[in-house]
Amino acid sequence: MAQQAYILQVLESVGSPTYVKRLVGDKLDSRSSLCRCIGYPKEIMGYYFYDPSKQKIFVSQNVEFLEKGFSADTRREELLLEESSEATPQTDAVTSSAPIVPNNDISVLRRLTRVSQQPETYGFLGLINQLDNDPKTYGEAMSDIDLEKWIEAIKFKMDSMSSNKVWTFVDPPKGVKPIGFKWVYKRKLAADEEVTTFKAKLIEKGYTQRPRVDFEETYSPVAMAKSIQIVLAIAAWYDYEIWQMDVKTIFLKGLVEEEIYMDQLEGFTFVGKEQKVCHLQRSIFGFKQASRSWNIHFDEVIRGYDFIKNDFDPYIYKKVSGSSITLLVLYMNDILLIGNDVKILGDTNAWLSTQFSMKD
Repeated sequence: MAQQAYILQVLESVGSPTYVKRLVGDKLDSRSSLCRCIGYPKEIMGYYFYDPSKQKIFVSQNVEFLEKGFSADTRREELLLEESSEATPQTDAVTSSAPIVPNNDISVLRRLTRVSQQPETYGFLGLINQLDNDPKTYGEAMSDIDLEKWIEAIKFKMDSMSSNKVWTFVDPPKGVKPIGFKWVYKRKLAADEEVTTFKAKLIEKGYTQRPRVDFEETYSPVAMAKSIQIVLAIAAWYDYEIWQMDVKTIFLKGLVEEEIYMDQLEGFTFVGKEQKVCHLQRSIFGFKQASRSWNIHFDEVIRGYDFIKNDFDPYIYKKVSGSSITLLVLYMNDILLIGNDVKILGDTNAWLSTQFSMKD
């Protein structure tokens, strides 16, 4: 019974704005964060929460729900009070002996003008639909209220494709079906749910690729967790510097070894080349082999700067110059630079910025 009561309590709290207590932090920081309850785990007591400020999902029991606008019990009590007040009309003292005739017109008018309310069970779904209102297609983006913002985001992505020479225009080869693509649009929100960025991402439909024809090997360049722990332990023991950065548009850096063709982008058909297709020179997001192509390119570049690959983890690199030691950890597009010489770390960071588009 206790478990059932707990589940009912969780179901009523899903979607509610909630203050979750912070366990660590500076003494001057706020003691809680405003999050949203999104469910509960089966294995342990507590709730799943989503923190918009950090864009993370976590489990906690130290919470205080703000359920005034979401509680089903509150709505049920308001509805009962409303029905009770309607079922008990106010009457004045009767001073006449004339028979009382029911006023059917008033009853009908009240029934017609009564405002119907949606069941509370649809409240959370309505909240989700309100937040997830990004365009799903190019046509929706072109008719959206933020049309100019989406055009700007698409143009930024197309400029990036052009500068990286992602494709060339060729005549459609016989017997080859071009691979499809899709635009994905996303509004980036701040902690206060205000829109900060409009992003447009071009995604290739990788599920249409054929094994041994459109791709061979697939893998992601991700350092092992135990390797990262060992490197961080070494840095902590010897008091090394730790720098973190990430590479932007990593998939546009990898070269395509296979012969792959793609249809021209909707809304960006070039005049005089309407019948041509895109012959891909570099991988884009959605390719089966995109991560592998990026890793091959990164490995060639970083070894050209005298970094040596680790024998046990191929995504850990080391560079030794006299008494200076520099370690590099690759986790997809995230990079950790660790070393005992700040100048060499700065030089390495500057060199990486000349090879890739970096963000510290």
